[in-house]
Amino acid sequence: MKIQSAQVEIRTKGFTDIINITNEVHHFISKNDCHEGQLLVFIDGSTASVSSIEYEPGLLRDLPELLEKYIPMDNRYHHDDTWHDGNGYAHLRSTLIGTSMTIPVLNGRVMLGTWQQIILIDFDNKPRRRNVVLQFTGN
Repeated sequence: MKIQSAQVEIRTKGFTDIINITNEVHHFISKNDCHEGQLLVFIDGSTASVSSIEYEPGLLRDLPELLEKYIPMDNRYHHDDTWHDGNGYAHLRSTLIGTSMTIPVLNGRVMLGTWQQIILIDFDNKPRRRNVVLQFTGN
Protein backbone atom coordinates (compact mmCIF):
# COMPACT_ATOMS: atom_id res chain seq x y z
CA MET A 1 0.00 0.00 0.00
CA LYS A 2 1.30 3.43 -0.85
CA ILE A 3 0.54 6.86 0.51
CA GLN A 4 0.98 9.89 -1.74
CA SER A 5 0.51 13.43 -0.43
CA ALA A 6 0.60 16.91 -1.89
CA GLN A 7 -0.43 20.44 -1.02
CA VAL A 8 -2.06 22.80 -3.48
CA GLU A 9 -2.19 26.54 -2.81
CA ILE A 10 -5.38 28.26 -3.97
CA ARG A 11 -5.91 32.03 -3.87
CA THR A 12 -9.42 33.03 -2.91
CA LYS A 13 -11.53 36.17 -2.66
CA GLY A 14 -13.28 35.18 0.59
CA PHE A 15 -16.98 35.94 1.22
CA THR A 16 -18.18 32.45 0.18
CA ASP A 17 -15.89 32.25 -2.84
CA ILE A 18 -16.50 28.85 -4.47
CA ILE A 19 -13.61 27.42 -6.47
CA ASN A 20 -13.66 24.25 -8.57
CA ILE A 21 -10.57 22.20 -7.64
CA THR A 22 -11.52 19.05 -9.58
CA ASN A 23 -8.74 19.51 -12.16
CA GLU A 24 -6.11 19.79 -9.42
CA VAL A 25 -7.41 16.53 -7.93
CA HIS A 26 -7.38 14.71 -11.31
CA HIS A 27 -3.84 15.98 -11.95
CA PHE A 28 -2.66 14.69 -8.55
CA ILE A 29 -4.16 11.22 -9.16
CA SER A 30 -2.66 10.85 -12.65
CA LYS A 31 0.74 12.33 -11.74
CA ASN A 32 1.13 9.94 -8.80
CA ASP A 33 -0.07 6.86 -10.70
CA CYS A 34 -2.85 6.16 -8.19
CA HIS A 35 -4.95 3.14 -9.19
CA GLU A 36 -7.23 1.94 -6.42
CA GLY A 37 -7.79 3.38 -2.97
CA GLN A 38 -9.10 6.48 -1.25
CA LEU A 39 -8.34 10.15 -1.70
CA LEU A 40 -8.61 12.55 1.20
CA VAL A 41 -9.21 16.20 0.29
CA PHE A 42 -8.64 18.50 3.29
CA ILE A 43 -8.51 22.26 3.83
CA ASP A 44 -6.28 23.36 6.69
CA GLY A 45 -8.32 26.31 7.88
CA SER A 46 -11.28 26.91 10.16
CA THR A 47 -13.03 29.41 7.87
CA ALA A 48 -13.14 27.31 4.68
CA SER A 49 -14.63 24.00 3.54
CA VAL A 50 -14.37 21.36 0.86
CA SER A 51 -17.39 19.67 -0.65
CA SER A 52 -18.89 18.63 -3.97
CA ILE A 53 -21.51 20.31 -6.11
CA GLU A 54 -22.57 20.66 -9.69
CA TYR A 55 -20.36 23.63 -10.51
CA GLU A 56 -22.84 25.68 -12.50
CA PRO A 57 -23.95 29.35 -12.27
CA GLY A 58 -27.30 28.70 -10.59
CA LEU A 59 -25.89 26.64 -7.73
CA LEU A 60 -22.96 29.04 -7.37
CA ARG A 61 -25.60 31.63 -6.44
CA ASP A 62 -27.95 29.29 -4.55
CA LEU A 63 -25.38 27.98 -2.06
CA PRO A 64 -24.24 31.41 -0.77
CA GLU A 65 -27.89 32.56 -0.59
CA LEU A 66 -28.82 29.48 1.46
CA LEU A 67 -25.90 29.99 3.85
CA GLU A 68 -26.76 33.67 4.23
CA LYS A 69 -30.28 32.67 5.33
CA TYR A 70 -29.06 30.33 8.06
CA ILE A 71 -25.72 31.88 9.05
CA PRO A 72 -25.86 35.56 8.02
CA MET A 73 -22.65 37.55 7.84
CA ASP A 74 -24.10 40.54 9.69
CA ASN A 75 -25.37 38.69 12.80
CA ARG A 76 -23.71 39.20 16.15
CA TYR A 77 -21.44 36.26 16.97
CA HIS A 78 -19.66 35.63 20.28
CA HIS A 79 -16.48 34.82 18.34
CA ASP A 80 -16.42 38.39 17.06
CA ASP A 81 -16.77 39.68 20.62
CA THR A 82 -13.67 37.68 21.53
CA TRP A 83 -11.43 38.37 18.53
CA HIS A 84 -13.03 41.44 16.87
CA ASP A 85 -12.27 40.02 13.42
CA GLY A 86 -15.84 39.90 12.09
CA ASN A 87 -15.65 36.35 10.77
CA GLY A 88 -17.65 34.38 13.33
CA TYR A 89 -20.08 33.44 10.55
CA ALA A 90 -17.18 31.98 8.52
CA HIS A 91 -16.21 29.59 11.31
CA LEU A 92 -19.80 28.39 11.68
CA ARG A 93 -20.23 27.85 7.93
CA SER A 94 -16.99 25.89 7.79
CA THR A 95 -18.09 23.72 10.71
CA LEU A 96 -21.46 23.06 9.09
CA ILE A 97 -20.07 21.96 5.71
CA GLY A 98 -16.78 20.45 6.89
CA THR A 99 -13.09 20.67 6.15
CA SER A 100 -12.54 17.32 4.44
CA MET A 101 -14.01 14.68 2.19
CA THR A 102 -12.93 11.20 1.11
CA ILE A 103 -13.43 10.03 -2.46
CA PRO A 104 -12.90 6.50 -3.82
CA VAL A 105 -10.37 6.01 -6.62
CA LEU A 106 -10.94 3.06 -8.96
CA ASN A 107 -8.88 2.15 -12.03
CA GLY A 108 -6.99 5.44 -11.75
CA ARG A 109 -10.18 7.53 -11.75
CA VAL A 110 -11.69 9.66 -9.02
CA MET A 111 -15.20 8.26 -8.65
CA LEU A 112 -17.31 11.38 -9.12
CA GLY A 113 -20.77 11.53 -10.64
CA THR A 114 -21.32 13.11 -14.04
CA TRP A 115 -22.37 16.44 -12.56
CA GLN A 116 -20.20 16.32 -9.45
CA GLN A 117 -17.18 18.56 -8.98
CA ILE A 118 -14.94 19.07 -5.95
CA ILE A 119 -15.03 22.57 -4.53
CA LEU A 120 -13.17 24.73 -2.05
CA ILE A 121 -15.38 27.32 -0.35
CA ASP A 122 -13.70 30.24 1.40
CA PHE A 123 -16.03 31.93 3.87
CA ASP A 124 -13.56 34.36 5.45
CA ASN A 125 -14.09 38.12 5.20
CA LYS A 126 -10.94 38.78 3.18
CA PRO A 127 -8.92 37.20 0.35
CA ARG A 128 -6.73 34.30 1.45
CA ARG A 129 -4.13 31.84 0.27
CA ARG A 130 -5.65 28.46 1.07
CA ASN A 131 -3.73 25.22 1.41
CA VAL A 132 -5.57 22.13 0.15
CA VAL A 133 -4.02 18.84 1.25
CA LEU A 134 -4.50 15.83 -1.03
CA GLN A 135 -3.60 12.40 0.32
CA PHE A 136 -4.06 9.11 -1.54
CA THR A 137 -3.91 5.77 0.26
CA GLY A 138 -4.03 2.62 -1.84
CA ASN A 139 -2.31 0.98 -4.81
